[in-house]
Amino acid sequence: MSSASSDISQLRWFFTGMRGLFSLPAIILMISFVGFSAFALESGVSRAEAMFMTAAVWALPAKMILIGTMTSGANLLAIFLAVSLSSIRMMPMVASLVPEMRTERTPTWLLLVLSHFIAITAWVFAMGSFKTVPREARTAFFAGFGITLVTVNTILVGICYGLVASFPPIVAGLLFFLTPVYFIASIWATGRQSVVKVAFVVGIVSGPLLATVVPGFDILIAGLGGGTMAYLFDRHVIRGGKASRSGEPTTDEHAEELP
Repeated sequence: MSSASSDISQLRWFFTGMRGLFSLPAIILMISFVGFSAFALESGVSRAEAMFMTAAVWALPAKMILIGTMTSGANLLAIFLAVSLSSIRMMPMVASLVPEMRTERTPTWLLLVLSHFIAITAWVFAMGSFKTVPREARTAFFAGFGITLVTVNTILVGICYGLVASFPPIVAGLLFFLTPVYFIASIWATGRQSVVKVAFVVGIVSGPLLATVVPGFDILIAGLGGGTMAYLFDRHVIRGGKASRSGEPTTDEHAEELP
């Protein structure tokens, strides 16, 4: 009896996650995928290929890189490396979100499957929603949201593929540009630690400057260098200042006291 009621509860939370399709993050992402349909069409990618990319690659920037490298004539290995490197940015999201879903009874294979659906939109939505979802129901909740979001956007790309041909180019571009605008706002709003916001500011300032000075390496330098600067600034200035005002020793001072 308890097993049956537990299954019903999990199914209820799955449907609750599905309703996340009508949230602001999901709606903006769907609008952006309309722009992706236009980009795929203009790049000569077929409808079936665009739909397969949406379901298999999922992350929107990775698909843009995939199409860009394909149309530039790059070899298969270069395309593979470019898409793989762009997807490494998802690792911190997976590392922070999976522990929020895991329970003692959660099978590893389920977490591995659900990790495919973790991208910026799903991460922002889940991290903001999990505080109202019981831990034992979070895998069902996220599965409902992630599977629904990927499925609907895959179908949307197929439907809009032919329709966007009639859109003015500026309209298609604006639809696609909504995603980075929303990502910028949502990352700032959901940043719980000061180091995240410091890194955000460093990236916003250094990114455009480095793009003009060292184009091609700007993202790499801004990411590694900016992230390191943000960490050091947060540790020694922000947290160090708070510790000195409160009279508490810093982490380094604690370490010196240990035998």
